[in-house]
Amino acid sequence: MVDVAREAGVALSTVSRVVNQDPTVGAEFARRVRAAIDTLGYRPDEQARQLRRGTSRTVGVAAREMSARNPVLAEFELGAHASGLVVFGASTADDVARERAVVLSMAHRGFDGVLMEPIGTDHSYLAPEIASGLAVVAVDRPVSGPPTDAVLSDNSEGVRLAYRQLAAHGHERIAYIGDHERIFTGAERAAAFRACATADGLPLDGLVHSGETEQARISAAVRAVLSAEVRATALVCGNVTTTLAVLAHLAAEVPREERPAMVGFDDFPLAGLLDPPLTVVAQHTSEMAQAALRLMTARLGEPERAVETVTVPVSLIARGSGERPPAR
Repeated sequence: MVDVAREAGVALSTVSRVVNQDPTVGAEFARRVRAAIDTLGYRPDEQARQLRRGTSRTVGVAAREMSARNPVLAEFELGAHASGLVVFGASTADDVARERAVVLSMAHRGFDGVLMEPIGTDHSYLAPEIASGLAVVAVDRPVSGPPTDAVLSDNSEGVRLAYRQLAAHGHERIAYIGDHERIFTGAERAAAFRACATADGLPLDGLVHSGETEQARISAAVRAVLSAEVRATALVCGNVTTTLAVLAHLAAEVPREERPAMVGFDDFPLAGLLDPPLTVVAQHTSEMAQAALRLMTARLGEPERAVETVTVPVSLIARGSGERPPAR
């Protein structure tokens, strides 16, 4: 803090007030202090701050289950516990600012490593934390910025499997509805679908719909691809949230005999109980979790080792919805 004060040309007390988010600090002084912090790579000692305050401002959650919706996290927790590691989780809710706050809080509280599903396109804030010894492993999507270990699914191959399954059952008008393409997985899967259709010499007009995974947007996409102008007879859904929204729309608005064939990306527990049972591209979440734990423990044991990316294969589970021929 003395170095920051010298760099910013302010009193030590001003640095302390900025670090502790005192709103009474003048804007120009605060700007100079933050610039000096960035220049010098200063990191507050969170444990020292906790001693001074007498409180950590951290609340633990010891619930029966927090990882039911994230099978990779569930598997990772099991393996970590067996390896003598304790996992404390926090959700980021797909919010860039919340992700940064969560990750930096973990780093400043002395966590050895962070497993993260990255959001956004700039993770440069991780660089000083990694340089200070934080082990970071990305899962499902890579970090944008400093090189980090990562575990990914073979997104492109998964979409190719889905597309070819539908094409093999006579579909020539196949549509794609998926996540926003600002997200790594959304971009990879949409690009793979476009490549499949292009390779077959098929036009893409009206067949690719990516965006926020909200019911209204997805319902509008389903109406568009089933319209008389587009006439899609089959759908590839880009993730499980999209799949569930598409199923909800079809159940509410489309007669059973007029519903398209369908393949979803991601399996889920009730997929086999639907009518017809849902054909899916399944990610091998257990393998992803095991790979993530291996990378984490290896990074903790050997911080200078080369960065590694593991791509885990996917597989198609044919259950019926993707094997229906086009309606005549």
